[in-house]
Amino acid sequence: MSISFDKALGIHQHTVGARATRAETLASNLANVNTPGFKAKDVDFSRVLQSATSGANVGLNRTNGRHITASGSASGEQLYRVPTQPDSGDGNTVDAQLEQNLFMQNSIEYQASLDFLGSKFKNLTKALKGE
Repeated sequence: MSISFDKALGIHQHTVGARATRAETLASNLANVNTPGFKAKDVDFSRVLQSATSGANVGLNRTNGRHITASGSASGEQLYRVPTQPDSGDGNTVDAQLEQNLFMQNSIEYQASLDFLGSKFKNLTKALKGE
């Protein structure tokens, strides 16, 4: 009997990557809070997760029939966020408080995904040991 990691790990294997991509985007927003003209971006977590779990192609062209089709988890497409505050005159749309809140929320959800994934591996280890 073989073990299917996709079935054993569930959705949690995909959520970690999607949360990490979103954390990078939010951190970039925070780093550029004082950069004139910088536009706040975000990653649509549900779209990235749906793309990763559906096995959709990541958009690579096959130039030869013998090439393998690229499929699997897609990287997060960054989208510009609609500003929640009026323009301060320098064209920057980053709201520092909003970005900090979103970053903290994403960090908590990232840690939860890691905890779920860790428990899945612990259960697999117990099953392999026969405990």
